[in-house]
Amino acid sequence: MKALYKSLAIFLLVFLTGQEKPQAVDGVAAVVGENIILKSDVSQVVGMTALQRGLDITKDADLLLKLQDGVLSSLIDQKVILEMAKLDSIEISDKDVESALDQQVDGFIMRAGTEEVAETMLGQSLSDFRREFWYDMRDRLITEQYQQQLIMSVNINRSGVVGFYEEYKDSLPVFPIKMKIRHLLVRIKAGEESKKAALSEINYLREKILNGDSFSSIARDFSDDPGSRTSGGSLGYIKRNQMVKEFETTAYTQELNSISEPIETTFGYHILETTERSGEKIKVRHVLISPEITERDESIAYKYALSLRDSSTSLGRFKTMVINKSEDEQTKKIAGDLGWITPSSSPIPEISEVLGLLEVGECSRPVKSSFGYHLLWLEEVRLGGQASLALHWTEIEEIALNHKRMLFFKEWVAEARKNLYININ
Repeated sequence: MKALYKSLAIFLLVFLTGQEKPQAVDGVAAVVGENIILKSDVSQVVGMTALQRGLDITKDADLLLKLQDGVLSSLIDQKVILEMAKLDSIEISDKDVESALDQQVDGFIMRAGTEEVAETMLGQSLSDFRREFWYDMRDRLITEQYQQQLIMSVNINRSGVVGFYEEYKDSLPVFPIKMKIRHLLVRIKAGEESKKAALSEINYLREKILNGDSFSSIARDFSDDPGSRTSGGSLGYIKRNQMVKEFETTAYTQELNSISEPIETTFGYHILETTERSGEKIKVRHVLISPEITERDESIAYKYALSLRDSSTSLGRFKTMVINKSEDEQTKKIAGDLGWITPSSSPIPEISEVLGLLEVGECSRPVKSSFGYHLLWLEEVRLGGQASLALHWTEIEEIALNHKRMLFFKEWVAEARKNLYININ
């Protein structure tokens, strides 16, 4: 795992030694079967863990030692699982390793903002990181798959849930109220005059870029996409099915480093440039001009949403209406199902504000959010409060099962340790 935490380890060592240059941490911390854990491995994970938790281990020697002990024990357990997985012939395909590495690298780039910053944080090029970390990633996937396989074999029956509840009921959390919600989305569409004005502006900006103006500068100064505007319109690397269809089709089919004709999506008009291709991934930047929404546009959308509400006289009719009329592509195919949510954890804040006003079995009036107008259907309510088998069986069953699996796995690792050569320095 040295590649992953290299820069964090250097950061940690500089502070621990108080010197300008980091001192190398050499030597073997532990041997597990045929695997070696280096002291530098432990130091690197300690550094990452401390930064993630916001701990200042430079001022607390006892905390540092405690963290080191915990990290070393965890690394030993990982090697134990890996050794046992190999004995059971657990295998991971090269394709799965490559896919996991893609996600890891994409995460680095997303957090860093650019590839260049990501490489600086890693202390090496992304291609070197992929090559160096490949076997570590394979081992990680093997251990995760094996661990999942082990714990999924553990189940719990009704008496087990009741027994767990009787033993731990005083320490169980207070459960929040939960509501099963469906929604239908009506987007607020700009009128023709606003669309014409937006199209004219995006064409004007395209001409400026073609005539030599910087794409990045145009995006920073004029784009209506706040997420990419500050980075000169860059969306970084994207994969298929990450963007709306019209945008993605052009991004994948146009020539590299060419400026597209204006593309219309639900967000407005885009011009885009595909700058790199790497397998199924592409690197794209764009400029977005969104048509101005007028009060008349909002009124039209609101009245249309009201007409759909009037037709939603039953859950069955509401589901049909969602499938045929909703403009939320992600949920329309599942009849608008948002799942079980709590009033404080709705994916859309404006929905959270009205959950307490909904009636079971009725369609709400239109609720406005940044996405448009929502019609909400409250399908069912699970009461909150102190843990009760009568009211919270599903939640308690899940907690009890996870507890049983955790105990099983701890015991399994302890037993597996007995069957392997382990030497801790």
